[in-house]
Amino acid sequence: MTELSAELARLAGLRTLLVTLDFDGVLAPIVQVPSEARPLPAGADAVRTLAELAGTYVVLVSGRGLADLAAVSGFVPPVRMIGSHGGEFGEGLTDGDDALLDADQAALKEAMTVELEKLVADEPGAALEYKPAGLAVHVRNAAPDVGTRVLDGVRAGVGTWDGVDSTEGKAVIDLAVLKVSKGAAVDALRERLRPDAVLFAGDDVTDETVFTRLRPGDVGIKVGTGDTAAGFRVDGPEDVAALLTELASVRHAPSATATQQRT
Repeated sequence: MTELSAELARLAGLRTLLVTLDFDGVLAPIVQVPSEARPLPAGADAVRTLAELAGTYVVLVSGRGLADLAAVSGFVPPVRMIGSHGGEFGEGLTDGDDALLDADQAALKEAMTVELEKLVADEPGAALEYKPAGLAVHVRNAAPDVGTRVLDGVRAGVGTWDGVDSTEGKAVIDLAVLKVSKGAAVDALRERLRPDAVLFAGDDVTDETVFTRLRPGDVGIKVGTGDTAAGFRVDGPEDVAALLTELASVRHAPSATATQQRT
């Protein structure tokens, strides 16, 4: 048994477990057209199985807007979702929301949109993703020189504005008029759900805000290459699907579920 398998077996025996997962690059392979991303079937099956188990909460935590995340993932409750790097909490995770943005934030977002649309207008391969709390500037499909020029323009322009929170990922900069992070979102989940431990799997630099906040007894899994504060690493979504399947199988076993109860 590997060290990661041993940790999964330990998590499987806990009374309550929070499983948090990034989507792109973790459940779904990275694709050139973001709207075409889909979770691997084995991983999707494991996510649904885990979410149905007693004392088990499964929440996707993504930089995508909430509606976009729901559309590409195909998941419905009891799988829960958080979008926009923690800016949007989905069904079952709030007690009822007021408007996401106040008047000043809405005006700032409108001004930011105008500037960013001008910035990418004549830059082939650069694209904007519109989100409830801001926008993301994508350059994955742009030539290297175009991508560098566009992202440098974001950093020197809108990224410097007061009230704009800038988060850099792989070939993307997310800009929001709310201060958000995946780490803060997972902290909020922990406070609300009171799990005995948290498992988080992520692939992007933005996921480090979660890995650095994990506590003793939690399990962090970095997917792919790059520096990380996670305790474990796997290569890609196929490996994530396998480990989630393993966790679901062990947690479903009578020996693992005997001490659990749904909360």
